[in-house]
Amino acid sequence: MKTKGFVSAVSALMLLSPFASAGDPVQMWKCNINGDVSEESVIEQAGKWKQAASKLPGGGDMDVHVLFPVAVGADGDGTDVQYVVSWGSFGDFGSFWDAYPGSDVAQMERETLTCHGSALWEADDI
Repeated sequence: MKTKGFVSAVSALMLLSPFASAGDPVQMWKCNINGDVSEESVIEQAGKWKQAASKLPGGGDMDVHVLFPVAVGADGDGTDVQYVVSWGSFGDFGSFWDAYPGSDVAQMERETLTCHGSALWEADDI
């Protein structure tokens, strides 16, 4: 009887342990710069977007980075910029993503960039 209880407890801990030690969510977007928009304009718009997005649920501790290539091979998609957003937890990401699609912030996306794909990653600091 005690063995069953011990095995059940260990199994439950094994199932929950990935969530307890999970890294931070990072969403990376592949984007193209619209027309003759400068890098400075992209950065300025990213700052405005971050300011507005940080007011949404889960957006308070969000970080935003815009990555411009220095030396890169073609990715097949014509990516000019990678737009990277990270949150402190997957709970924050979930709250943000639930609120984002219908928000005014979502309408700001295409002012300087057109994005053609994204991926959600788990990042662990070393």
